[in-house]
Amino acid sequence: MSAANDPSPISSPHSVTVVPGSSLRSEFLHLRSHWWWFLLLGVLLVLCGTVAIVVPPIATLVAVDVLAILFLIGGVATVVSSFWAGRWSGALVHVLIGILYIAIGLAMTEKPLRATAVLTMFIAVLFMVGGAFRIFAALSVHHPQWGWALLNGIVTLLLGIYIFRHYPISALWVPGLLVGIEMLLSGWTWIMLGIAIRALPAEPSK
Repeated sequence: MSAANDPSPISSPHSVTVVPGSSLRSEFLHLRSHWWWFLLLGVLLVLCGTVAIVVPPIATLVAVDVLAILFLIGGVATVVSSFWAGRWSGALVHVLIGILYIAIGLAMTEKPLRATAVLTMFIAVLFMVGGAFRIFAALSVHHPQWGWALLNGIVTLLLGIYIFRHYPISALWVPGLLVGIEMLLSGWTWIMLGIAIRALPAEPSK
């Protein structure tokens, strides 16, 4: 039998065949019926991100409190899990890490302003070091579109220097502003995802 008359599909490593009625299609159709949940989540994140950008000091304090709670929960969970796991070689290290998490969480709860200052300094150093590495990498390896990587590194480095030079005043707005920007971008991502899911074609009638 010739290849033209062969009814079996020809597959290649780069081809993807979507079978009607498959589980993947069912999942897409299920998401289509609940697309407005994604839209609602996106709108809420956009509103919260906008408030955080407009009033960054409030967002900064909230972010520090949430981070402190996460450290406390993570520390307790780490200590408890180390005892549940029984006797093993890494139990002591596991317990010490959990205690460290709890101590950091308590310190952040007791002195949120100092925790905010430390967090801002960490962000400034991270931006400066990360920007310098990106500049060095872009100038060393001229990969495709390396100019964008160079621009990204320069902007990141200058932002880190700006935060460092305006420290400690920058501690009042930097964490909250970054959280607001992240929430704003995530919100628009969920909004566009919800719109895209709503635009999926409905299941054909049998």
